Amino acid sequence: MDDEERELVIQGWKPGEELLAHISGTEWVPGHATGIPASENVTRIPLRMAAIVRQALNDAERSGLL
Repeated sequence: MDDEERELVIQGWKPGEELLAHISGTEWVPGHATGIPASENVTRIPLRMAAIVRQALNDAERSGLL
């Protein structure tokens, strides 16, 4: 977690071309553009890391970052 920037930093695998193509053609939130904005990217993380991510979010909330 980057406390100064108030961001959760996640390390994971780079997405494959097939996943990127799928994401690029999907409207994830109604009214927003499809695809990935130029300033963003996606990362794949294994489901076994869900507890780690949950704990990081809980810690951020407890410390007042959320």
